[in-house]
Amino acid sequence: MTHLSWLEAGVIGLVQGVTELFPVSSLGHSVLIPAVIGGSWSHDLNVRAGESPYLAFIVALHVATAIALIAYFWRDWLRIVRGLGTSIVRREIVDRDQRLAWLLVLATIPIGIVGLVAEHFFRTTLSRPVPSAIFLMVNGLVLLWIEHARRGTADATTEYVDERVSGVESDRRLAELRVPVAVGIGTAQILALAPGISRSGVATSAGMAVGLDREDAARFSFLLATPVILAAGLLKLGDLAGPLGNGIRGQAIFGAVLSGIAAYLSVRFLTRYLANRSLRPFGAYCIAAGAACLVWFAVR
Repeated sequence: MTHLSWLEAGVIGLVQGVTELFPVSSLGHSVLIPAVIGGSWSHDLNVRAGESPYLAFIVALHVATAIALIAYFWRDWLRIVRGLGTSIVRREIVDRDQRLAWLLVLATIPIGIVGLVAEHFFRTTLSRPVPSAIFLMVNGLVLLWIEHARRGTADATTEYVDERVSGVESDRRLAELRVPVAVGIGTAQILALAPGISRSGVATSAGMAVGLDREDAARFSFLLATPVILAAGLLKLGDLAGPLGNGIRGQAIFGAVLSGIAAYLSVRFLTRYLANRSLRPFGAYCIAAGAACLVWFAVR
């Protein structure tokens, strides 16, 4: 018996691809959308169920999102992986690519450890509609606060700059981060285990809080997200090949393709948008959407 319709797969796939990178929480939307629609959606798309095929479906979407990030930043990842390799072989950290590679490794360790130990607790305990709506509003307040705190700071130039040149220059600046600062930004991602809190949102906000401009902070959050999302997906990819994937593999592939395309277009848009525009619209959206969900749950 199929537990996931093609419509559900398509909608959630598109939403996942967009909300994983936009600072509005993919997990929060994965909880709230089924709860708002209700009916079979609420039953089929239950992220809290331990043996739910929805979890196997989400795994496929995560892998697709990570592949989209790698595809967009492939030149950067070639430099970073090459830098990590030469650093290990030569036992040195002398250039920016080597240093940036190790900063990403070290900054990923906290979320990796906490995710392995506590992901199940966060998912089964907090992944409910009302807490998710509240956390989404908190996420919005964080985005508005960081923009208010950084008010008066000059934005990046609005002139067009070749992305490859801009990326190299951004990585040069990021490679100069002190290790505790980079690890602190990476650690902020732990908050995103709570549904409604955005990984990219808290990482970008943490970067801005320590002095990075919005563009560099967002870029660092995207680079940090790639290994985290990919590892989370690959770690449980066997679920899709096992019994949990029975009857939904076609829908999973369909949703993953849509998620990958949406993620690629989203990161392409955001790298341009955040160069000279504010996080405030995303903050306002999170507050409005969270409040609307709470009202809906109260009156339904």
